[in-house]
Amino acid sequence: MQLFYIPDITGNEVVLNETESKHAIRVLRLAEGSRVQLIDGTGGFYEAEISVAHPKKCKLAITGSTQEFEKRTFKLHIAIAPTKNIDRYEWFLEKCTEIGIDEITPLLSEHSERKVIKPERLNKILVAAMKQSLKAYLPRLNTLTSFNELVSISKYKNKYIAHCNEGDKIHLKNCIKQGEDNLILIGPEGDFSLEEVKFATQNGFTEVSLGDARLRTETAGIVACHIANLMND
Repeated sequence: MQLFYIPDITGNEVVLNETESKHAIRVLRLAEGSRVQLIDGTGGFYEAEISVAHPKKCKLAITGSTQEFEKRTFKLHIAIAPTKNIDRYEWFLEKCTEIGIDEITPLLSEHSERKVIKPERLNKILVAAMKQSLKAYLPRLNTLTSFNELVSISKYKNKYIAHCNEGDKIHLKNCIKQGEDNLILIGPEGDFSLEEVKFATQNGFTEVSLGDARLRTETAGIVACHIANLMND
């Protein structure tokens, strides 16, 4: 059954935008009476039926709904520096959405090589991944934020900074507690600077390891996401 994303669903009738309408009617060849599924990105999962098969304004009648569909017991926020090759960052967004993540903050740190992103494109990656993995929650993508700003304003009880610098670190898997929210910082290709690590620990962050292997930025983000989800499984 085809799945469509429509934010802010209210009432018993909704309309697909022009792009989705064209896809539904011209490409998928759906017709009046065809049954489809909808997600709103905030936990709503809906059953619907096409009532008006118009290629520019396809109308759907809601026939059933489930709220808080597969809602998790914890929240995961990963703040991660955009990679020089943006394709790798997009891969991170896609895979973490599939695994399960609630919030992502593109992080601008001392060693960042990429300092500009295109939020509109990145949000499209998130929406596509949400639909592909049949999830009802769209991860929140924050604006590009400086390391010091994020560290200074973070109110999380459980907050971690993963890095490859020397020193005593706890493996992330030994820190995650079931049902508790977490913020995890992942640095750029050049890693966090010693000064950034020090500033983070002074602001309540715990230094963590993701294992012995030296990981790419996007891989480290996915590993952290997987660990957090696995420890809550």
